[in-house]
Amino acid sequence: MHINIPTTKNDKLAQVLKKVRTHPSLTQLYQCVNINSVDRLGMPDHGPVHIRIVTNIALKLLRLLNQSEVKTNIESDYAMTYQDAEVIVFLASLLHDIGISIHRDHHEQFSITLAAPLIDELLNGIYEPKDVVTLRSEILHAIIAHHGETKCLTIEAGVVKVADALDMTEGRSRISFEAGEVNIFSVSTMAIEKIDILKGQEKPVRIEIQMKNSAGIFQIDELLKRKLNHSSIKQYVEISAVIEEGQEKKIVSSYTL
Repeated sequence: MHINIPTTKNDKLAQVLKKVRTHPSLTQLYQCVNINSVDRLGMPDHGPVHIRIVTNIALKLLRLLNQSEVKTNIESDYAMTYQDAEVIVFLASLLHDIGISIHRDHHEQFSITLAAPLIDELLNGIYEPKDVVTLRSEILHAIIAHHGETKCLTIEAGVVKVADALDMTEGRSRISFEAGEVNIFSVSTMAIEKIDILKGQEKPVRIEIQMKNSAGIFQIDELLKRKLNHSSIKQYVEISAVIEEGQEKKIVSSYTL
């Protein structure tokens, strides 16, 4: 699977990334995800495009927290390193939606079943066996906790949950929108023009969301806020959403039920 992430001198992350790029079945697995997601359900891509976006957002969030000396749970609970936290966040972001290849409903439960052997394949030879067990547990926790109101018990899981929610700019709904799926989900996503993830002034992370229509508030209030509230990083994140004066644009001209 072709994927690019900044490894920033993290040798273990670089080794895992190399294995991901050459893994024999990941590309086909994501094709199966999109057959269900896009072709059968009319939803946005949950395969390679979504994964590339979420992995990069998640690592950016994690690194901003690290810059503010927020300890990850792999460090505080297992006396492992911050670099190991990056591996956890990367693999959890990579594998969190593979359960959609089975079904969208309860997909996070299917994801952990499919992910467990893949995690072992990707970590064996890079980590000692006991550390593979530890990282597998942490990665699977982040996967199961990414969805809905499941409580995140680790910083790493919270990062993955919020990163998943931040994949909501206008291009992400274009498939369902252009296919005729005019609903609050597709319209509100079309309203999100740009997202910037920055170092905050008062908190470690500042998320700035630029909207072109006020319908985007639904994405922020109902989806992003809900995930943030059930994450473990709420206290470290500030959010700002704006429509520049005179810039509001019409998305739909009519709606018939």
